[in-house]
Amino acid sequence: MRTLDLDLIALGDAVLPDAATQAQWRGLDPEAQRRLAPDRLILPHPRLQDRSFVLVPLADVAPDWRHPVLGLTVREMLAARPVAERSEVVPLGV
Repeated sequence: MRTLDLDLIALGDAVLPDAATQAQWRGLDPEAQRRLAPDRLILPHPRLQDRSFVLVPLADVAPDWRHPVLGLTVREMLAARPVAERSEVVPLGV
C-alpha cells in the first residue's frame, strides 16, 4: 500500500514521452493496469478519460481543455461516462 498517490493529469497539450507510449498505456486491460506501473511520466494520464473522479473536478476548472491525443474536451469525456458514476463524485466539504 502507498501512503500517498499523486497523479499529474496533464501539462497543456504535451504528450509524454510520445504518442505511441501514451497509447500503449491507455490501451492496457484492467488487470495489467492494476499490476504494472510505468517507469517514466506519461502525459496526459493514460486513464483520465475513464475516471469520473478526475473529470468531474477537472470540468469545474478546465471544461474546454482538449485531450491532445483523443481530441475530446473534458466536457465531452465527462459526458461519455455513465450518469451513475458521475453522480457518485461529490465535493468533500463546503
